[in-house]
Amino acid sequence: MVYEFEGRTEKEAIDRATAELGIEKDTFDVEIVEAQRGGLFKKSFVKIKVHTDEPQTTKKSDFFARTCIEETAAQNQPLAQPKAQNDFERDLILFVENIIERMGYAGEVSVIFRENRKIGLKIDSADSSILIGKKGKNLDALQLLANLYAGKLGRDDIRVILDSENYRLRREESLVRLAYTVANRVKETRTSILLEPMNPFDRRLIHTTINDIADVETKSEGEGVYKQVRVFYKGTK
Repeated sequence: MVYEFEGRTEKEAIDRATAELGIEKDTFDVEIVEAQRGGLFKKSFVKIKVHTDEPQTTKKSDFFARTCIEETAAQNQPLAQPKAQNDFERDLILFVENIIERMGYAGEVSVIFRENRKIGLKIDSADSSILIGKKGKNLDALQLLANLYAGKLGRDDIRVILDSENYRLRREESLVRLAYTVANRVKETRTSILLEPMNPFDRRLIHTTINDIADVETKSEGEGVYKQVRVFYKGTK
């Protein structure tokens, strides 16, 4: 099976592969698809393909989809210490709140989970629907800014996850259902279906959910961050 991962360095992309696939580094082959050197006005970027021959006794798509949803649900449980515990967390929360204020809205930001190299922030606001935006694009933009600011604080080793009104969990559940629905339709019609433009995480969830469904495959099409996923029939006509 083949999976795609991205990172600022090859090591970061490989680390994401091991974390998300739950396999050891020495059990898969890595192919560098794209590499961009960093410069004064741009960051380094590496895209890899992971080739693995794992046994298929367990459907990885079901496991991955279920794990994503269960982890997100756990992350959204009330935290014992939702307030900032150090200077980094305080600066990060203040940064997000200031951005929301400059957008013309009021919002309170708190910590919803702390993990190794990952922190989750939640926005509580009467204008959550606007801050989330259509298909979560506003929330994704805020999350990107939060991650860039974390890097300026010297913590580019930490990934910031921004959420509001449990949007991330609801989005993942919706995408898993969509993936199965579209895959079944493609198998019935023996044609292809092009999905709406999605961010890298949403696309990866679609790819992985459909990956082990017989006679159906996926590929990303387009340029930029928001690409489309095409689901197409690969069985016998």
